[in-house]
Amino acid sequence: MDEVEVKFGEWIEKGFNLYKENFGILVLASLIAVVLSMVTVGVLAGPMFAGVILITLGLVDKKEPKPEVGTLFKGFEYFLDSFLFVILWGVALFVVSIVVGLVPCIGQLASIFVVFVAHALLMFGLFLIVDRRKEFWPASVESFNKVKPNFWPFLGFSVVSNIIGSIGAIACGIGVIFTLPIQACILTVAYRDVFGGSEPEVSAEKELDEGENKDIETSQP
Repeated sequence: MDEVEVKFGEWIEKGFNLYKENFGILVLASLIAVVLSMVTVGVLAGPMFAGVILITLGLVDKKEPKPEVGTLFKGFEYFLDSFLFVILWGVALFVVSIVVGLVPCIGQLASIFVVFVAHALLMFGLFLIVDRRKEFWPASVESFNKVKPNFWPFLGFSVVSNIIGSIGAIACGIGVIFTLPIQACILTVAYRDVFGGSEPEVSAEKELDEGENKDIETSQP
């Protein structure tokens, strides 16, 4: 697979601009997503994050009508695969981090490194589930394969985006609702640049439907 260029400055700048232009909807959607994820002990984290991605993708693609806060709940359309992606990888990382953390001297640092590595390799997985309706495992594999050829720059990008997204946790965790959407915007810009638009098959189907509708219209007296 061809090596993908990691555009640090461009992705971060465009992500911040997207956030500033749509501050209200992004913060409110993030607030709802975080609250529902917490009160359900993570059960709804997958579909809620899927909903946030639907909003940021719609904003990046300049879709009409423009995404609204209610778009967040369309994340439930991807419930199973988003749930599996967040929960299974989350549990796996938690277990691995604990085991690695037991290593004397370097355990804690190694544990943090493992988390960043996993995030870098899987950063596009949930986007592929939402944007291309891929199942949990194929989406994870495709993200891994896309990042692997240029792993170290992607790892650096992952670290920076995670730091930006987690800065809000300093303010008793409340600030996360302001910083998480920044991270989501940055990752969305990166995803769209790396993977391009939706699957060609989807576009082809849309064009076919539009063609059939035109034929019907022209056939009518």
